[in-house]
Amino acid sequence: MEVVPTHSGESVEPMLKPAGEDLPHPGISAELDLDDASLYFSRELSWLAFNARVLEEALDPRHPLLERLKFFAIFATNLDEFFMIRVAGLKQQIDAGVVTPSDDGRLPAEHLRILRRQLDPLIERHVGGLREDLLPALANANLFLVDHEALRAEDRIALKRYFDDQVFPVLTPLAVDPGHPFPYISNLSLSLAVEIEDPGGDHERTHFARVKVPQVLPRFIPLQPLPGQAYRYALLEDVIGDNLGELFPGMRVLSWYRFRVTRNADLDLQEDEADDLLEMVESELRKRRFGTAVRLEADVRMPEHMLALLMEGIEVEEQDVYRIDGPMAVGEFMALANLDVAELHDKPFAPTVPARLHGRGDLFAAIRESDILLHHPFDSFDPVVQFVQDAATDPHVLAIKQTLYRTSGDSPVVRALMEAVANGKQAAALVELKARFDEENNIHWARNLERAGVHVVYGLVGLKTHCKTTLVVRKEEDGLRRYVHVGTGNYNDRTARLYTDLSYFTCRPEIGADVTDLFNYLTGFSRRGHYRKLLVAPINLRAAVIDLIEREAEHARHGRAARIVAKMNAVTDHAVIRALYAASQAGVEIDLVIRGMCVLRPGLPGVSERIRVTSIVGQFLEHSRAWYFANGGSERVYLGSADWMGRNLDRRVEVMVPIDDPRLRQWIRERFLTVYLSDNAMARELESDGRYVRRTPARGEDARPSQGRFLTDGSLRL
Repeated sequence: MEVVPTHSGESVEPMLKPAGEDLPHPGISAELDLDDASLYFSRELSWLAFNARVLEEALDPRHPLLERLKFFAIFATNLDEFFMIRVAGLKQQIDAGVVTPSDDGRLPAEHLRILRRQLDPLIERHVGGLREDLLPALANANLFLVDHEALRAEDRIALKRYFDDQVFPVLTPLAVDPGHPFPYISNLSLSLAVEIEDPGGDHERTHFARVKVPQVLPRFIPLQPLPGQAYRYALLEDVIGDNLGELFPGMRVLSWYRFRVTRNADLDLQEDEADDLLEMVESELRKRRFGTAVRLEADVRMPEHMLALLMEGIEVEEQDVYRIDGPMAVGEFMALANLDVAELHDKPFAPTVPARLHGRGDLFAAIRESDILLHHPFDSFDPVVQFVQDAATDPHVLAIKQTLYRTSGDSPVVRALMEAVANGKQAAALVELKARFDEENNIHWARNLERAGVHVVYGLVGLKTHCKTTLVVRKEEDGLRRYVHVGTGNYNDRTARLYTDLSYFTCRPEIGADVTDLFNYLTGFSRRGHYRKLLVAPINLRAAVIDLIEREAEHARHGRAARIVAKMNAVTDHAVIRALYAASQAGVEIDLVIRGMCVLRPGLPGVSERIRVTSIVGQFLEHSRAWYFANGGSERVYLGSADWMGRNLDRRVEVMVPIDDPRLRQWIRERFLTVYLSDNAMARELESDGRYVRRTPARGEDARPSQGRFLTDGSLRL
């Protein structure tokens, strides 16, 4: 997909007020304090700015309509998680009486006030853009979400039959009166607030009931196609609303309104007290539905007396209420976005397999010839799957060890591990039970793997295992050889077509020995503090990152080649940013390609004027992570699973692997990173005041969207 520039060289008005709007530029002096709060953006506001960039894609008319709907859904899902984790965390800090300001100098209560001011216009643009722009555009393209008031008589008959047969038996109306206390509203559940009158009772008094929209039923109910209306759907909540009389026989339904509750969903795991981590995670998942409410979304037409009843029952305050003039639970619209309507999607593409792997039945022989690097989704994920599948069936393979953070529902990688055991091989899997919002899926696979005989472990106390590594031990003529895969993304064959990631295969002995030590650290008892090649969190990664940055600063001071280019998802760690500021002051040129949160303030005179930050949001989710350091002419290149965030450096098991093959290093430097840095269509530059300004081609210059170039330019492939 090629993205056409939004403007001809003009800056884009920010959707949000600048993330640093309340912070003055620091006074620059020789004694500048790099801990000064004015040098850092708010992490929460930086995240909102990222989601605003997602919304910009949803509102961009140059994208195909269902791709735009996908971005609307992603924005909504992101926002749900933001409330469940970030807003909930701020509220917990307030309840705990936290008075220590964050790195950007704000207290939790101040953060919440500012967030609310930023959220209101953002949500309005999201809901309004969907209601007034995209849904009418989809209707013009013969895809209709039919309003319940616009249903034809034939539609109502068909939907009544569907309601009676499929919906009515599942519904449970819950009354609220002195004999029926206010019901518990579970997290992210969409509900109808119903006002009812008893015809034979007091006409001045109405009754309240709640009807949950069942999540076990399809949200979008297909209707009979019509000429020029090939795809027609009714919303499940509208069908329920039209038939509420069936739930309250003998009563008069006066009105009904949508509402939705969001709750604190961060798991509270006391791992050091857990006898069985699997059981503890299962228990906490059950509690997640019952966390403290942090947001109430209510139909904008809901009367105040009904809203007040909801607020009291759900236990939220006015600042937690968001009045919505349109559909709710828009994340579920991804089901519509995935409809197979080719003309409403980006042009399909077929991932390629590098030429040196074409027709290669023996992947291990190819790795012995030289290291292999793949760039997904432009390069197929099939070789990664083949690597595990071949290991499972190869008679010379003795053992397979793998980390699993997130995987697909019917994973060929997981099936291969099971097959390996059936073939008499030793197989071990580190399944991260604490992968946020994938816990249930991972519990399911952990139990299946255990039943198949795979050695399953759940990681280290207090740490998430986020690294993406596979080790294959193979007996060959000259002895045992270890084959390694290190990736930036998960072993998920489905998301591998949607995310950009890097995959690295090698059989270099030192890396193989390091990965062996890593798995011993993960599955057994080990206090290894040194690795030959790998940078491993929380062992040596933080110190190594700081050292690599400081080394560039030293090279710059002595007139040697000094340059840093890093591509990641986020940069929020205070110590790393302080080192980057010092390197900039020393003369190091620094380019950061950061998809999401970045609390570093680039372009500050005397502090970060040599630091540039860009963000790319496009057809694929940018997920690859790679670092380049000029190192005085002896360049260092790494790829792996870590961002420059405190959680990655201190509270997760992460792996960054050095790329020692000169050919692969050159590709990362001259093709991979350079293409992202030269993007003049999809990239947005972060200004020192917090605004993101979209790059546009200069007069007479062609648009160079990075993802579009990787899709179409064969010269960029390895």
